[in-house]
Amino acid sequence: MEKIISVTEAARHFSDIINRTYYRNEVTVLIRSGIPVAKIVPVAPSETTGGMVAARWKMIHHLTREEAIAFQEDVEDSRARLNVPPGSPWA
Repeated sequence: MEKIISVTEAARHFSDIINRTYYRNEVTVLIRSGIPVAKIVPVAPSETTGGMVAARWKMIHHLTREEAIAFQEDVEDSRARLNVPPGSPWA
């Protein structure tokens, strides 16, 4: 989802916009007089290093134990409803 803000607001909060673009992969559309004039988008790195993965990993939401158990139960329930035999490539 794109965030839409005025050019003036972008100038006031430029550092925050860049951080959100880099760390959260957010896209920001800049408008002037109600007309879109620019878009700030994350640049895809040419390669991903282990350090980059580790840095991102720390920033994402991790499931609590209760959420993980609920997720596992949902997956098992879904598989049972699909009636797919265990070991099937479609399971």
